[in-house]
Amino acid sequence: MFVRRRKYFASYEFQNIPVKLSGHKGKKTTINKCLIMTGLKKKLLIIVFSLICFVLWFWCILAIRFSGMPETLAFIACTIFGASVPLAFIFIPNRKRTAYIVIGLYILIFIGWSQIEPSHHREWVPSVAKLPYAKIEGDQAKIYNIRNFDYRTENDFSIRYYDRIYDLNDLESVDYILSYWDGLEAVAHTIFSFGFGDNEYIAVSVETRLEKGEPQSALRGLFKQYEQIYVLGDERDLIRLRTNFRKEDVYLYPTLVKKDDIRKLFEVILDRVNKIAGKPAFYNTLSQNCLSSLVADFKKVITPRSLFDFRRIANGYSDEMLFENGWIDSRLSFEETKRFHYINQYVKSDTVGDSYSIKIRPFIAR
Repeated sequence: MFVRRRKYFASYEFQNIPVKLSGHKGKKTTINKCLIMTGLKKKLLIIVFSLICFVLWFWCILAIRFSGMPETLAFIACTIFGASVPLAFIFIPNRKRTAYIVIGLYILIFIGWSQIEPSHHREWVPSVAKLPYAKIEGDQAKIYNIRNFDYRTENDFSIRYYDRIYDLNDLESVDYILSYWDGLEAVAHTIFSFGFGDNEYIAVSVETRLEKGEPQSALRGLFKQYEQIYVLGDERDLIRLRTNFRKEDVYLYPTLVKKDDIRKLFEVILDRVNKIAGKPAFYNTLSQNCLSSLVADFKKVITPRSLFDFRRIANGYSDEMLFENGWIDSRLSFEETKRFHYINQYVKSDTVGDSYSIKIRPFIAR
């Protein structure tokens, strides 16, 4: 009898015959429903797997394109790979075996891409040719290769660097600077500027270390195309270049970081500068850019008040985030604060010379 029931239910599974299940009087349950649910789950898994495969396929195309091979060869290789994967799924009957082969190719491409290493030995553009480094002994920090170019135009300048000893006890302030270009609002370049009193400032800018003739793009920055550099420079170089020659829109905000934390942050940044001088690192458009790198340094000293905020990615709005979290020193509304700290308005004539750092800070009583 037991065997006959098993056969009955087994035949039911294939014939989709509705039955009453013992112990559930008055309730009809059909295997159709179970099969439908199973089918939906299977379809959902197929969709998810297909999306993952598509993302990996697209990533592999770009990884081949920006692999460092000669331009023509890289273009041909990524085109062949990009076309062969979908064609394989269309024309090869055994989809399962095809999937295994394709996944294997993905793994091989990822392994090859992971072997790409950064280098200090390339033909760099002059603006990032010299790496800064520092030596700290007690309260003294001697910083080498501080950039201080003298600009006649954006691309015509005299190359100048200097070394200086700073007393870390004199650190008084850190300012947050955003520089916008091409009318963009969501994206800006981020700079920290540390003040030592007596109008002595040193600016910190995390940038791509471009080679001569190398194009710059956000997409390339995702695929190990650029090394990273922390440029330590005079404000008359790093900021004046943007306000008076590139004609970018620049905002400088004083912050409320405590004096002890300012020193710790400065030392963390100098430690990072020395690490890069000793071992090259890649720039990444998302994870190691001008803001995320400085935020990582900042987090080693101070716990951020907002852990998750889209304005960390859309860093053009990061000043509003800092204002809302109480880091910007201002009693005005955010809109009034932003208008007041738009520093282009204070240096339009470009005749300020050595007083540049004073002119861009009208909020400091002299």
